[in-house]
Amino acid sequence: MQNRLAEIRKARGIAAAELAQSAGLTRQTIYAIEAGAYMPNTAIALRLASILETTVEGLFSVEDQPEQALTADYEPLDPECPPLPGEPLQICRVSKHSIGVAASSFPAWLPMADGIADPDAKHANRALLAGPVENEDRILLAGCDPALSLLAAHALKAGVEVVLASANSSRAFEMLRTGRIHVAGTHPGAGADESGVLSGMAAINFACWQEGLAVRRGNPKGIRDASDLANPKITFINRDPGSGAQRLLEQELARAGITVRSVRALPRPATTHLAAAWAVASGAADCCIAASSAARRFGLDFLPLSSERFDLIVRKRDLKLKPVETLFEVLNRARLRRQLETIAGYDVSRAGTPVP
Repeated sequence: MQNRLAEIRKARGIAAAELAQSAGLTRQTIYAIEAGAYMPNTAIALRLASILETTVEGLFSVEDQPEQALTADYEPLDPECPPLPGEPLQICRVSKHSIGVAASSFPAWLPMADGIADPDAKHANRALLAGPVENEDRILLAGCDPALSLLAAHALKAGVEVVLASANSSRAFEMLRTGRIHVAGTHPGAGADESGVLSGMAAINFACWQEGLAVRRGNPKGIRDASDLANPKITFINRDPGSGAQRLLEQELARAGITVRSVRALPRPATTHLAAAWAVASGAADCCIAASSAARRFGLDFLPLSSERFDLIVRKRDLKLKPVETLFEVLNRARLRRQLETIAGYDVSRAGTPVP
């Protein structure tokens, strides 16, 4: 991305502080945009272009040459069990060694928590706390996208703690509608119906990603599309009712002329993309429908079926809450976008922009 903001601002004789005040931003944000560390959304870009009497294309343009991929050599922490191709990892410098560490298949440590549910049955719904709970800069976000954890990590650096609740799109929207969460992560149409339940709410795009069939590396069962799921030698794992993955499965089976009952499935559905992908990686199932990021997480082969948009839905009245403002500002940070592209394989060209 070519960025001429600093060049044009200085040519107009406008100080960063003056431009920030006119655009309703902070001076630090202007400097971050000029440095390429912050990607402005459409509304901000239009405001800046208007103030500087130029066009958005004059300020920002896509380079003709594709950006060169960043690479680094590493030594596997365990040479006998190296990371699988496509599997997320972290690299840590230890003395003269660059050590690559893949994430654990299961949580290896206790999660950060405020306390525990009171074990005394007489006090249901009461918590035993380890200390006072600070809620001022907390946001409760429910959704199913595996990459929401990346958003939460970047938001924490910006001073906002995102509490993630796993829920499929339909459940997340219902939680938002009943006022139990701040933000719902959903696929388009998950909460919309003829009664217009989207009234009073705003949608911001998080990313666009692919859903498809995830199979073990090398595709040992030779699965090509949904029609192969009728093979009694193939074990499938369903997602929970109301999930986008389950709706996609039903659509693909109907297109292939196959009934859901003809698919040999595990007795219990998976409640998340990662749980479904893990069932395949562990050998409990031969195939599932999941997001491409979940397949990458466990080094699975992926057969795309559809492109999906994933949005963050919030009540319009909550858009002015400082933690919510910060959360959506984080979507425009270059490092988060790069991680979503590289680690999750997402299209972030519309990330951070309002959805009509």
